[in-house]
Amino acid sequence: MKVSVFRKENFNAAHRLYNPAWSDDVNNDVFGKCALPNYHGHNYELQVKVTGEIDEATGYVMDMKVLSELIQQFIIERFDHKNLNLDTEEFKTLNPTAENIAVVIYNLLRPQIDKKVELQVRLYETPRNFVEYPV
Repeated sequence: MKVSVFRKENFNAAHRLYNPAWSDDVNNDVFGKCALPNYHGHNYELQVKVTGEIDEATGYVMDMKVLSELIQQFIIERFDHKNLNLDTEEFKTLNPTAENIAVVIYNLLRPQIDKKVELQVRLYETPRNFVEYPV
């Protein structure tokens, strides 16, 4: 019997969407206001979904306190109140789109969580714009 459990966390971060191989005009055409040179911020909502069998001994798919601690340690401490482009190694050369941020978060969490469960990351950049990885 598979069950999914979810943990929701929030972090705030600034970023700029910009491809240095393109001119400013092309960046502006593609990314609009998100390419402005002085950055902009988001109040990100992160939802982490873990799916697996219920453990007979604990009744858990995964201990939610442990999941929360992992998210705090590996994601929130790393990205909260940071300029993703300037303050993080992950986005020094990777454009910090919501898609790329979700993949990076997944890759940071996946090694920390038992392989017997499935992991999915949903990242809301705004209340109406969100991404999921993997699909």
